[in-house]
Amino acid sequence: MVNDSSEQLNTIFFALADPTRRAILARLAHGEASGTELARPFSISVPAISKHLRVLEHAELILHRKDGRTHRFRLAARPLKEAATWLEHYRQFWEAQFDSLDTYLQVTSEEEQDPHDTKSVS
Repeated sequence: MVNDSSEQLNTIFFALADPTRRAILARLAHGEASGTELARPFSISVPAISKHLRVLEHAELILHRKDGRTHRFRLAARPLKEAATWLEHYRQFWEAQFDSLDTYLQVTSEEEQDPHDTKSVS
């Protein structure tokens, strides 16, 4: 059974998997923007941008408010922090694995190069 936290991470990583959505988040890191402002740098339609915004909203990566007829969007930091925490756990794990491998390879290499090694080679 998948718990709510895992499901939220799946949703976040799905949203982050698309380069257009990552570019939207990068733009929103500089401050709030309207849907039209967010669509401007892309060669895709406003409805397509709206779909991207809905995915980002579903992942809770962005928040929006209405200002008259204009929808304004801003970045929500909490989900990115959750994803970064999850990634950090695995970064530490793999870094330890690679450190162990590096140590093993150094010891093995030193043993092969030791001219005073009295082991007989068969």
